[in-house]
Amino acid sequence: MKNQRKTEIKVGLMVIIGIILFLWILGWAKNFSLISAHNDVLVRFDNVAGLEIGDHVTVNGVRKGFVSDFDIENGDVIVKIAVGRDVNLKSDAVFSIAMLDLMGGKRVEIFPGAADTRLDLSKIHKGNFDADIPLVMSMLGSIQNDLVGAMKDIQITLGSLNNYLTDEKLQQDIKSSLSNLNSLTIRLNRMIEQNAENINKLTSNAVILTEETSQLIADNKENIKTSMEHLVTLMQKTDTLLTTINTMSDEVKRQQNNLGRILYDEKLFDDLTSTLKQANELTRILIDQLQREGIKVDAKLNIF
Repeated sequence: MKNQRKTEIKVGLMVIIGIILFLWILGWAKNFSLISAHNDVLVRFDNVAGLEIGDHVTVNGVRKGFVSDFDIENGDVIVKIAVGRDVNLKSDAVFSIAMLDLMGGKRVEIFPGAADTRLDLSKIHKGNFDADIPLVMSMLGSIQNDLVGAMKDIQITLGSLNNYLTDEKLQQDIKSSLSNLNSLTIRLNRMIEQNAENINKLTSNAVILTEETSQLIADNKENIKTSMEHLVTLMQKTDTLLTTINTMSDEVKRQQNNLGRILYDEKLFDDLTSTLKQANELTRILIDQLQREGIKVDAKLNIF
């Protein structure tokens, strides 16, 4: 009887120990604990790209928590992560979703920050999604048609360029141009060598001429200054003369002087016209008499 009792007690203890081990293993696998040793942080992401509950949360690459829950709000995903209480998160902490391995797993990477104030756990913080290999492959798939078209265009361009460069006439023209350029260069070098002395003399003469010109200007500085002053005075007088002429011209037009009155007097103009006609008639009579019998003078003088 006692042995049976001992056996039952042993079996009960083994069952209890097994249940405890099972719960411990389950809690370790699912990041579950009866006594919470984590702080909950809410992070808003535009896209979580396959992140699942239970995925790792790392701080500077070290695992320090797990993803505990999701919620969708206004098109964004609110991710609830549990972070170990020993992690000191600052207000400038950065949250991002990154690749866990090459098989496509995801993790939440946290850079704790260096600010003086601690992270406010009551607020929802903004997270970033770092592009990974699956996302890049998806993007490449979306632009596959564009890439194929671009490669075809490049192939056509390279083919046309190859045909252009392999054209025999073009190659002959290039060779001829290079040959002419080489010949021209040789001639220029030969001409420079033959006229090196003349070029040096020309350069020396230019330097001497420049120096002499500078010296001439320096020696005649006062005379040049006086001439410029006289030129300025002459210009001023010319301007005054032009102003006077303009004033006189305006007075003539407005008949404010004798010349204007004479030029614009219609009666005087008519009298002059009549006088010229009479003088013309008298001249004609005199010429006619001279050609015939001479000038006849018929004058009556009444003295008294």
